Amino acid sequence: MSVPAGSTADPDELRAVREEAVELTGPESLGPLTERIGDARYVLLGEASHGTAEFYRWRAVLTRRLVEEKGFSLVAVEGDWPDCLAVHCSVTGAPGAPGDPREVLEGFVRWPRWMWANTEVADFTRWLRRHNDRLPADGRVGFFGLDVYSLWDSLHAVLDHVRTHDAQQVDRALEAYQCFEPYAEDPQEYARATRLVPSGCEPEVLSLLTGMRRGAEAAGTPDGLAGFAARQNAEVLAGAEAYYRAMVRGGPESWNIRDHHMADTLDRLMEHYGPGVRAVVWEHNTHVGDARATDMADAGMVNVGQLVRERHGAGDVVLVGFGSYEGEVVAADFWGARPRVLSVPPAREGSLEHRLHQALPGRQALFLLGPGRRAGAASEGAHWSAYERDHRAIGVVYRPSRERWGNYVATRLADRYDAFCHLDRTTALTPLHGERADTAEEETWPTGL
Repeated sequence: MSVPAGSTADPDELRAVREEAVELTGPESLGPLTERIGDARYVLLGEASHGTAEFYRWRAVLTRRLVEEKGFSLVAVEGDWPDCLAVHCSVTGAPGAPGDPREVLEGFVRWPRWMWANTEVADFTRWLRRHNDRLPADGRVGFFGLDVYSLWDSLHAVLDHVRTHDAQQVDRALEAYQCFEPYAEDPQEYARATRLVPSGCEPEVLSLLTGMRRGAEAAGTPDGLAGFAARQNAEVLAGAEAYYRAMVRGGPESWNIRDHHMADTLDRLMEHYGPGVRAVVWEHNTHVGDARATDMADAGMVNVGQLVRERHGAGDVVLVGFGSYEGEVVAADFWGARPRVLSVPPAREGSLEHRLHQALPGRQALFLLGPGRRAGAASEGAHWSAYERDHRAIGVVYRPSRERWGNYVATRLADRYDAFCHLDRTTALTPLHGERADTAEEETWPTGL
């Protein structure tokens, strides 16, 4: 159910928004959301951009409560598996790992580094290290990456592992390595090459992955982190190879490969941890919010939030979206460029963010959606959150000048999320270091999400 764009809102609708809003003032104000989460095992926390401090800050505040009060076991993020595994080793106090997770974050090299190498994540991971230091080694909270981009890092990690621990797979790993070697670690070069040889390195990669899976099954013993991480790197290798091969053809396929990979990785982590495990996921709204409630579905796209709901049931999953009306963001003018602080103009008239700003100017508020929502003073008819409205989405590449026709996803809020945090004015993240403009990688549509 869509509504026409415009600056005039129904007074009853604005009154309902105000009455249903839970003002966000500190950790204690998240109480209604933690009650809504209840015993759910999957809590997915979104963001409307990858460069906004308040989104990261409130996700960290909520995650701390879920870890301390509800025993959540791991945090999984829209980051690379090898990089985040190094953070995991630091926050869990693994032998030989740096004692300060910030040191690990400062070592991130893949653009856009500021997504995870920023002061908000450094503060959270330092807290997580202190929290874990009070727990037994087998009960510490993990930190993992779900994404698919680390093709070459994962390939090197697999090769290093099998040379030491799994000699039967060395030949397969070398065949995969030799197949990719001519492309000089340039994913765009590999993607273009698959136009001439459509199968690319797929046979070598699948042979390696199949061999590692069969080896683990034959072992018949519980998997340690090293073995699990090696197989996950092989899964990343397979996912990345398929992603880049699909990307050159265009369309939604590469996006769907990526989000299936992230959902599959989450499932593997849950299985690895065992019964009773509970996970918090940090990703962009375009991955967290159920795609079926957006115009992404019309384009043939699925996402992580949709897949987790379908696989595990809506009752065991809580999806939380974030948005803001105006402010600042860290982003870049084009892929690989040096990031800078950009102004985020007031949201488009008639958009979700514009409506919430009209009702709650200058405020931060939580809304519970669906069956768990607070009763408001809405007039008879559809609830305000059931209408389809434009909902802003900013990627790592952002051009404010395109706000009039881009940067929005048509959304039915009540179907897309279980809860939503509106932060009327937001500020930019503080990266830990500068950026290099030396990458050829690109993301699928929506750009940089």
